Formats: sequence, C-alpha cells, structure tokens
Amino acid sequence: MSQYYNPNRKSNLYDKDSIQTFRLSRSRIDSFINCPRCFYLDRKLGVAQPPGYPFSLNSAVDKLLKKEFDIHRAKGTKHPLMEKYGIDAVPLVHEKIEEWRDSLRAGITFKVKDSNVVVTGGVDDMWVNPKGEFIVVDYKATSKEAEVTLDADWQIGYKRQMEIYQWLFRKNGFKVSKTGYFVYCNGKTDRKAFDGKLEFDIKIIPYKGDTSWVEKTIQDAIDCLKSDKLPEPGEDCDYCKYRKAVKEYEK
Repeated sequence: MSQYYNPNRKSNLYDKDSIQTFRLSRSRIDSFINCPRCFYLDRKLGVAQPPGYPFSLNSAVDKLLKKEFDIHRAKGTKHPLMEKYGIDAVPLVHEKIEEWRDSLRAGITFKVKDSNVVVTGGVDDMWVNPKGEFIVVDYKATSKEAEVTLDADWQIGYKRQMEIYQWLFRKNGFKVSKTGYFVYCNGKTDRKAFDGKLEFDIKIIPYKGDTSWVEKTIQDAIDCLKSDKLPEPGEDCDYCKYRKAVKEYEK
C-alpha cells in the first residue's frame, strides 16, 4: 500500500473560492468528528493519514450478500433472514440502486446550500416497507466468540454512518424509516477443521437512527475547512499523539 501513499496530495483539496464541486464523504465527516486537525490536514492541506490495508474478506462478504439480496430484489420477495427476524419489507427496486451503492464515483448525494460542498455516501443496500418508507441497510463482517451487538463504544461510527445515510435520503425527498438494519456476519471458529470453508452466523440488528446532529456537524466541518487556522487535535487521536511524541525527539 505504501507505494501509493502521497503525503503531499495536490488534488481533491477544499477551496472555498472554487466553483468546482467538493465531495465530502460520510467517512470524512466521521474523520472530522474524531479529529478536526487530521481532517483539516487531509482535506485542506493534502496531508492524509497513512492508509490501512483493505479488508478483502469483508469486501467478499459484502459482495456475496448483495448478490443474495439481489436475487430477492428481482423476484420481489423477502430474503429468508427478513422472514426469520419478522421484518416486513423487501429489497428495494429502484433505477438508482447501483448508483447509490457506488461510494467512489456516485453514491447518494446532497449539495449544501451556499457552498460548493456535496455530501456523499454509498449504501450497502436499501429495503422498502409496505408504507413506502426506505430502509437503510448496512453489511458488517467480523469473527468473535461472543454474540455480535452494537454495544461497543467504537461502534458509534457504525451508528453515525447509518444516520448520515438516512439524512441523505431524506434530503433527496424520500420517506425514510427511522429504523435501519445491520446485517452482521460473524465468522465461526468453533469448527473441528477449516476444510477450505469459512462459515458465518448471520444476525440482523435493528437500529433506530437520530439524524438531529448531522446538519450542524456538516456545517461545522465546512467552517473548519474555511478557516486559515489549524484546529485543535481530537482528544483521543492516536495519529496526533504519535506526531507529538515524535516531535519531542526531533527537536
């Protein structure tokens, strides 16, 4: 991955005077919440955090789940998991479903008034209930002995992710259910042998979103980018702590 890392990027930078559209993704909004300084360094100055390695196994699970739910989308039927958890909905049929899934080139978008900023997000799936309400669905994959939940502190990022998607769809004029769902796949490690096959327990976890924070946070992020002053680091930002510790030895 390091051969692709550019610590002095010149493209995709925010310029308040530019007429060019600036895409502010769901993940970058989360970055701003976690650490305004790292967000500013990345989106304004072109100094991004070093990239992590891709989660290829998670991507494979996402791809297979999409194929599986698409079978029922084409038939207009419920997936067996939806039946199992008593979810009165079916996979949404819509001409833009693939566009909304494409987070890199398209996604669901909304232009912020009086700015050149377009907020973007790429969903894993959308369902629809008999009321015509859209339901945001996110796929997650892990492997742990305990049953999967949404109770860990770090999973607040998952919840914010869903809430931003709900906000985006409402801003596009769609009726959106307050309740979204996480389709959570947990890899089993209690088998006697691997045998070249990894099996999963799959659980659907409902989550009632609260989007009241989204609009103000987006505006705060834009105001941060408009400033000529480097913001304070996030309280628990490991990157900022690392840079501070290194500076003590570089003086």
